Amino acid sequence: MSAPESRVSGPTAPPPEASSQDGPASVAMSENGVSESVQAQRSTPRLPRRSRLLINAATVLVTVVFSYIALKGINLREVWHALRTSDYVWLIPALIAFGLGNVARGLRWRSLFAPGRRPPPGPVLNATMIGYFYNSILPARAGEAARVLVLNQRSSAPAVEIIGTVVIERLYDLIAILVIFFAAEHWLAHVSWFAAAAVAAIVLAGLIVAAVVVLAVYGDRPLRLLLRPLGRFSLFSGERLERTIDELNHGLSGLRHGTVALEAFLWTIAAWMLSALCAYFVSVSFHLHLPFASGVLVAVAIGLSMILPSPPGAIGVFEGAALIAMKAYGVPHSQALPYALVLHAVNLVPFILVGAILLQYNSRHRGPKAAFSLEVPEVAG
Repeated sequence: MSAPESRVSGPTAPPPEASSQDGPASVAMSENGVSESVQAQRSTPRLPRRSRLLINAATVLVTVVFSYIALKGINLREVWHALRTSDYVWLIPALIAFGLGNVARGLRWRSLFAPGRRPPPGPVLNATMIGYFYNSILPARAGEAARVLVLNQRSSAPAVEIIGTVVIERLYDLIAILVIFFAAEHWLAHVSWFAAAAVAAIVLAGLIVAAVVVLAVYGDRPLRLLLRPLGRFSLFSGERLERTIDELNHGLSGLRHGTVALEAFLWTIAAWMLSALCAYFVSVSFHLHLPFASGVLVAVAIGLSMILPSPPGAIGVFEGAALIAMKAYGVPHSQALPYALVLHAVNLVPFILVGAILLQYNSRHRGPKAAFSLEVPEVAG
């Protein structure tokens, strides 16, 4: 909302002051008349060229390896027969479980904010689905940046605090996957990578315990030490650096407060069990006659594979992980591949459809802090 032009007698006119009617939704302007949020975007450094090349090379390598796993020894006639004879009615409960799982993930993200600072559920779910939409069409998990932008624009949550919750969220996913894996190990088919998962769980548990102890003993002093170099940049000078530290400290509430951690962990377990239920319903549609535990193993395998760099929509990586889990149950490769393809479609198409609808909605219903339209996040390459 700009102030009306005023006539001045001097050769130059001072910049007009912001109207008091703008209130908290007005955009803070810098001395050169550019919004701080836009300045922050312009000053964000890009990854060095060598780092981008390494990330791209790793993405291609992972995709090729998992695609080879998915396509090795395939009988296309059997694949087509399995797709043609499936009972797709079972995809209805699979889609319901999938949808509820994503609602649980959105509520888990909201629960990671400190009580009293949590955004409304609507903007959180909106940003969650926009993030998954961009992850489905862009590489390098570009959706993580997109959902931070959307939630920042559609709520009062500061961007730095949101980033802190997103980082912690990935830890909760990994912890929940490993907890489910070990808790259900008695009912799961034997897998050769159990020992590697156990080592990863022990290392991760040790790192989390160390982080919790450090934050409990020293408060925000470790954050101040880590973020001190940012003080060299004008964007983080003075009070801005203090505000950044305070916001990040709030964003790490999932590591600092037991009640926040417990609530977020329960939501995370619920989300992954619903993913397992979705995978199980898809197996029923293909008449594979597998126990519910097979859905758990598929969810665990796919969840662990998402740690790796992957192409848009995790194409190839998703199928390879699902086939590795199906191999443990002795499902022939040519029967497991159509199952993996349909399961991937169930986990991909809704994100694209719902995300596209929400983008249209958001373009017509601006958030209180939408100083600029959301652009496709820039990705390495």
